[in-house]
Amino acid sequence: MPELYLEPAQSRLGNPVSPYEKKLSGALAEIFSRGTHHLTGVIAGLNDLGLHAPDGAPWDEARFLAEMRRLGE
Repeated sequence: MPELYLEPAQSRLGNPVSPYEKKLSGALAEIFSRGTHHLTGVIAGLNDLGLHAPDGAPWDEARFLAEMRRLGE
């Protein structure tokens, strides 16, 4: 029987997931599990958790969208 689930990072073109990406994905999972699914709430949740954007600044809409775009490449 074929495997029904993708291997982690199977569809990625880049390197395996970094510790930063694991921390970001964990924070996003926590925020989503609280029922927050809108952009402003996600950004507020990341900032409330103390997880800063890659440049060390608090998250804002432009930083978040740029980072999601970069990670999706």
